[in-house]
Amino acid sequence: MARKRSKVILREKEKILDKAGIEKIIKRLAHEIIEKNKGTEQLAIIGIMTRGAHLAKRLANAIMEIDGKQPPLGTLDITFYRDDLSVIAEQPVVKKTDLMFDITDKKVILVDDVLYTGRTIRAALTQLLDFGRPQFIQLAVLIDRGFRELPIRADFVGKNIPTSQKEIVEVRLEETDGTDEVVIMEKENNQ
Repeated sequence: MARKRSKVILREKEKILDKAGIEKIIKRLAHEIIEKNKGTEQLAIIGIMTRGAHLAKRLANAIMEIDGKQPPLGTLDITFYRDDLSVIAEQPVVKKTDLMFDITDKKVILVDDVLYTGRTIRAALTQLLDFGRPQFIQLAVLIDRGFRELPIRADFVGKNIPTSQKEIVEVRLEETDGTDEVVIMEKENNQ
C-alpha cells in the first residue's frame, strides 16, 4: 500500500535581516578575518555555490576596501561530494567549480550562507582537499542556525539564529533572488 505524502507549505514567519543588516555583517566579518589572520597575506576566499559564492565575492570586496589587497576568489560546486545526492533531486543541477589559483599553503576562508547540519561544509572540505593542501581552512557563515549532525563549527559567524526543526532559514541575495534579506520560513503540513 502506497503512503500518501503530505505537501509541505512554507509561510514567512519573521524577517531577521534586511539589506543594511547583511552589508553591516559582511563588513564586520571582513574586519574579523583580517584581524584574526594578521592581514591578508596568503589569504584566499572560496564560496560554496550558490549563495555562499555571492557572499564570498562581497566579503573579498570588503577586505579589498579595508586592506587595499584583493584576495584570490574562488567558488565550489559540491554537488557530487554530497552524501545526500540521491535525496536532493533526481537530476541535480551541477554548477561550475572555479579555483583558478593553487590553494596549497593558502589561508582559505570557506564561505557559506547558512550553517545547519554541517554536511554541506563536510562536502566542501572534502572537495577543497582534492585541490591541494592549504595552510588552514577557516569557515565564515552569514547565519548559524544550530542543529549540527557533524562536529563542525564556524570561525566567523554573522548572526546566530535559534530555530526549531519546523523552520527554514532562507537567505535571499540580490544576485539570485532580486533582494537582500534573511527570513525564517515555517513549515505547515497540508494533508
